[in-house]
Amino acid sequence: MKRFVIDNQLPAALARWCETKACTAEHVGALQLDQAPDDWIWMHAAHTGAVIVSKDEDFAQMTVLRPEPVAVVWLRIGNCRTLTLLASMERAWPDIIRRLDAGERLIEIL
Repeated sequence: MKRFVIDNQLPAALARWCETKACTAEHVGALQLDQAPDDWIWMHAAHTGAVIVSKDEDFAQMTVLRPEPVAVVWLRIGNCRTLTLLASMERAWPDIIRRLDAGERLIEIL
């Protein structure tokens, strides 16, 4: 079962949506990491085996700079309503899972 950590600039509804896909997902707010530096979120993901889902380019850069094998789904879509975001994730989901299963550490969703 895949585990995801949803970054602060994304809605908690995305975590609930991921759980409908037979995954475990937690929003950083629920983890009390919503005010934490990116490094803390990264280390939480490393310790729990979670994939970070974020709009933050810093996490994308960390996949190259940091030694921990954390994967990042980098959402490069503009600001949008939650329903639009979830529809984008629905379309991209099979590819996201396939690429994670193949061992990719950075998955960009445009």
